[in-house]
Parts: sequence; structure tokens; C-alpha cells
Amino acid sequence: MDERTLIESIPTKLWIGGKQVDAAGGATFTVVNPATGEPLAEVADAGPADGLLALDAAAAAQREWAATPARKRGEILRAVFEAITARADDFALLMTLEMGKVLAESKGEVAYGAEFFRWFSEEAVRIAGRYTHAPAGTGRILVGKAPVGPCLAITPWNFPLAMGTRKIGPALAAGCTMIVKPAAETPLTMLLLGQLIADAGLPDGVLSVLPTSNAGALTAPLIDDPRLRKLTFTGSTGVGRKLIEQSAKGLLRTSMELGGNAPFVVFDDADLDAAVDGAMLAKLRNGGEACTAANRFHVQNSVRDEFSAKLTERMRSMTLGPGTDPDSKLGPLINPAQLETVSELVRDAVAVGAQVRLGGQAPGGPGYFYPATVLADVPVEARILREEVFGPVAAIAGFDTEEEGIAAANDTEYGLAAYIYTQSLDRALRVAEALETGMVGVNRGVISDAAAPFGGVKSSGFGREGGSEGIEEYLETKYIALQ
Repeated sequence: MDERTLIESIPTKLWIGGKQVDAAGGATFTVVNPATGEPLAEVADAGPADGLLALDAAAAAQREWAATPARKRGEILRAVFEAITARADDFALLMTLEMGKVLAESKGEVAYGAEFFRWFSEEAVRIAGRYTHAPAGTGRILVGKAPVGPCLAITPWNFPLAMGTRKIGPALAAGCTMIVKPAAETPLTMLLLGQLIADAGLPDGVLSVLPTSNAGALTAPLIDDPRLRKLTFTGSTGVGRKLIEQSAKGLLRTSMELGGNAPFVVFDDADLDAAVDGAMLAKLRNGGEACTAANRFHVQNSVRDEFSAKLTERMRSMTLGPGTDPDSKLGPLINPAQLETVSELVRDAVAVGAQVRLGGQAPGGPGYFYPATVLADVPVEARILREEVFGPVAAIAGFDTEEEGIAAANDTEYGLAAYIYTQSLDRALRVAEALETGMVGVNRGVISDAAAPFGGVKSSGFGREGGSEGIEEYLETKYIALQ
């Protein structure tokens, strides 16, 4: 399907109660192609009244959906997995158009995102409890699990499909209804997904999709409403803190997947070619616009120059251009604000003494492009070692001892992901256990897997998505005492 035909086929209204509806007052907002800066589509702009309609629908559908046999829920999720797979090319092109990533990256996200529906279609029938004798002999202990209830999911722009599927999948599998508020930059992918889920047989009201240009106005009344029982958010730590504060009044169950500042630690016994391969994946997946992206490269000084040279040469091959161009390996950033953030962090690093080995300046012109950039000898006072760059910039700093490498990696408020390269199993386990992160990649640059628990510690949030742990976020434990 060509670009224009695809865009014209995508639903652009709100998805509430199993059908498309206009926003209250007919409000819309514009979705922009970041490769050109030009309008892509007009989308319905949900407001507080629309949010409450969606919650009405979710609350009305909750009891029946929770009572739906787990096998039936799983079959619907499996059908959605197959529907996404059948339309993989459409989803990939749509994400490239509204988010900017190159098509190869978008196709990878389609496969990854769809997998959450397949995984949780299987987990739906494995929700377990336990039955045991009370130790004192006074009766029996019966423990079961029940769905939390209506949920609100707030998803980011960097993975328009996968950040939704890894919330929707476990919620529906657990028997929860859900309202999804996608990012204003990338609502089209989620609207298409909502249509596919409905076509797969999901009952009306179980899932609503509400794009909006004013997230706070939409979500605040929902969070304050006692019918809402769960809030799940992926995004910045600052916004996450505000949402936690808002949710405290209603004592909502919350799960927060927040910012990251992932260290990539290379020891002197590492296979440097393999480390560079991993660095390219960890740094440039999604053009660097990923919370798991390697943000800081801590390289043992005895191999730092060699690693820096090899990485620079590989980064040099990352041709910049629109994601729809088959020759492009690196697409645009999401918007002008993100372009300025990346540019400012590089300028700051250079001002305090970092050396530019490659890139370092936006090319200008249409679109929000920034080239693959390598900064060497980055001083500890550079902001880029403390702040999430969310762009294709590799900042390299050195260390001498293993203890210094661990300390440098842990010197951050964040704790989402980390990467280490070493050929010593003892060192790999020792360092992995010492790192203050929720996830560690050992000699690999990609760690995300639908079958594994995704999440962080410290200012990177709490709760886990994916794996057998992911469905627990949408379940309450109920204890029944038997005589």
C-alpha cells in the first residue's frame, strides 16, 4: 500500500465503545511527518468528556470481560497477533511516517510488538492460585487472582506499537478493561491497532483509544475517578512523578516505566569487535530514541582508543535520510524540541572538553535530522553523562579498574538497563550483580524480549512488563479462608 492510500485508510476518530466517534465539539489536531515537518493527518482530539465516556464504557464492560473464560480471552489475543503479522508492512510504513524511524527498525518493532499478544494469549490460561492447609490446622488457605479492573495506559511516541501492546496484552489477558492514551506525536498506529483488536472479536467497551493534544486535561479526571483502578505509564521520570502524585488520592495500582541512562561498560578482556557490534545495536536501535539505548560508554582505558576508533568507523556508515528511503540507515528525531535537546547536550559536552570524533552538528533543512555522533574523552561534568540524550550520540569515557567501571556505571539516578562486555564469566556475573539496574545485557546489545520482565529501579520506575511477571501487574491477590 502506498503512503497516501495507507494514511487515508487509517481511522482518525476516537475509539470508544467499539466504534469510531468524533471528539466532543469536533476538535482535532495535526500529526506531523518528522522527516519533512509537513502535516500527515488530522486526528480527533479527546477532552475530559470523551475520557469519561470511555471510562463509562470500560466500567460497564468490566464484569462481563472478567467473567469471560481465559481461553476465549487468549484466542482473541492470538487473533490480534495474527492480524498484526498479516499487516506488518502497513504497520511498519505507518510508524516510519509518523515517528521517523527507518523501515527496517519499524519492521523489527512490528515483530516485537505483535509478540506480546502471542505471549499473553498463552499466559491468559496460566493465571494460577494455590490451596494449602493452614499450618495451625485451623482450616484451609485458598489463594486466587482477580483482575484489577479498569486501567488507564499512557504510551510514548518512540515505540508507537510495542509500548501499547505490552500493556494491552497483559491487561486483556488478565480480564481488565483498558483506556489507552497514545502520544500526540504518534496516535495513528494505536488507532489502527484498536480497529484490528475490535475486528478480532473484542467486546465493545473493553478497549478505548483516545488521542489528545492535552494529556493532562484528559487524564486528570480519569485518575480522580474511583472507577479507575490501575494506571500504567511509559515516559519521562518527571511526568511519571506527577502521575504518581495524582494517583495517590485514589490509591491506584501503578506501574511506571520511566527514563533511562544506560551505561555500556567495556572491559579490557572483551572481544572488541563483538563489543562494537553490540554498541551499534544498543546505541542506534530506534535511532537512539529508546529508554534502553546505551547513553554512556565506559571503556577500560587500555582498550579505549581502539574501541573508540572502531565504533567511530562503524557509526560513519549510518547514512542520514527519511525512513522511507531504502538507502537511509538513520531517520529523523521526533520533533524540533528533541533535536534541540540532543544538540544542546553535545554543545555542552564539547564546551567542557569532549572531543568530537564524528558528527556533532545538525545538517539543517527540512525534517528534524541529527547525524550519528561520537564524543571521546567526555569529562565527568558533561551533562550528557547524567541526562538521557535520546538521540544517535555515543559519549565515551574511560576507567582503570573494575571497581571504577562499576562505580561510573552506577553514578546516575536512573536504573533501567545496562550492558557489559567481557569474556570472563566470573566478571560478567560479578558486575551484573553489582549494577543497580533492572536489566543487564551481557555480551549483547539488545535485551528486550516479550518473554522477559522489562523494567527498572531507582528513578527508572517500578513494575515489570513482559514475561510471566507482566500479567501480575493487572491482577489482585484474593485470599479465601476455608473451615
